[in-house]
Amino acid sequence: MKKNTRPLSLRVPEPSGRPGDTPDFSHIRMDAAGVAARPEVPTAPHAMLDHAFGLIRVLDDEGQAVGPWNPRLDAETLRRGLKAMILTRAFDDRMHRAHRQGKTSFYMKCTGEEAIAVAQGMLLPREDMGFPTYRQQGLLIARGYPLVEMMNQIYSNAADPIKGRQLPIMYSSKDYGFFTISGNLGTQYPQAVGWAMASACRGDDKIAISWIGDGSTAESDFHSALTFAAVYRAPVILNIVNNQWAISSFMGIAGGLETTFASKAVGYGLPALRVDGNDFLAVWAATAWAEERARSNLGATVIELVTYRGAPHSTSDDPSRYRPGDEHEKWPLGDPIARLKQHLIGLGEWSDDRHEAAEKEAVEQVRAAGKESEAIGTLGQSRPSVKTMFEDVYSTEDWRLVEQRREVGV
Repeated sequence: MKKNTRPLSLRVPEPSGRPGDTPDFSHIRMDAAGVAARPEVPTAPHAMLDHAFGLIRVLDDEGQAVGPWNPRLDAETLRRGLKAMILTRAFDDRMHRAHRQGKTSFYMKCTGEEAIAVAQGMLLPREDMGFPTYRQQGLLIARGYPLVEMMNQIYSNAADPIKGRQLPIMYSSKDYGFFTISGNLGTQYPQAVGWAMASACRGDDKIAISWIGDGSTAESDFHSALTFAAVYRAPVILNIVNNQWAISSFMGIAGGLETTFASKAVGYGLPALRVDGNDFLAVWAATAWAEERARSNLGATVIELVTYRGAPHSTSDDPSRYRPGDEHEKWPLGDPIARLKQHLIGLGEWSDDRHEAAEKEAVEQVRAAGKESEAIGTLGQSRPSVKTMFEDVYSTEDWRLVEQRREVGV
């Protein structure tokens, strides 16, 4: 038997910084704004491989929109986007405090990632179905879903629209194009592809869009979904939100140091776009490109959105134990709200005073919704009726359920 000349070793990826270290993002490719070419929508995937490794950016360091990906949005659309991001952050802050006050058992913020869900939620109509993860609350907020309903679900109170059947923050609203969130990571990808295939089979005009975290690309669901999306040219947009951290595991554990997450689409024959996820305009432009491709029967697009999870993974997490405390502050792609604010001010369509007023308005809007929801009840103060656990499964109630309801007395 032939033996190795030296002992084998196993490599376990480590992040560039741990608590107490200086943040280092040198491993992340950061192209200048405006340098990425914009291919024609029908371009074959193999002819646009550079887009899986580069970085599509529109806003430069001075807040100017540059390059061929500039979607040239009007000022009112930009203001709506900025206000929706501000409102999303205000909602997150209040709900995080509500957890600390014992009003709910769980919450997850999307601090630093607001541009992704808000831009895509504004661009795509509600009729297109979104298959989100737990950091796309901006999708609902951008579309005007009632904040009170979101809070009722978080508090699992008597008015919870999901009747206490889901963890807090796992919303569901067909009317707003928000498919029920799954706590099992990765499942929304094949669900989205399947929904898109069904839409195509019916000859409908609706497309699907889904989100997955960088860590969840290591799940088998991810690869199954890409296979079906490629083979059947499903009209779906598949987002990979690379926020650098999957709970306490950094993105290298899922293969993010070997290659970009966008490039994982290449082996399946799918077009891939790697995008600055903190650039509202870049997110909008890339999504519009993918939308046109899907609606033209050209199939799916994989979009990697490079961003940073500024907040803890959830209220059960303490990021100070696994990453530098100031890493979010040093993130080279900045803050999505601050960047869009800078852009609007440069256009003469916004100001510091208007921004401060918008922040105050958002806080008051969230506070008013909080009072209304908390009047119904917070965790343990009120709950959906027990009888609801016998409902919504069978179109005609099974005799066993009738007996069980009688035994419970409802």
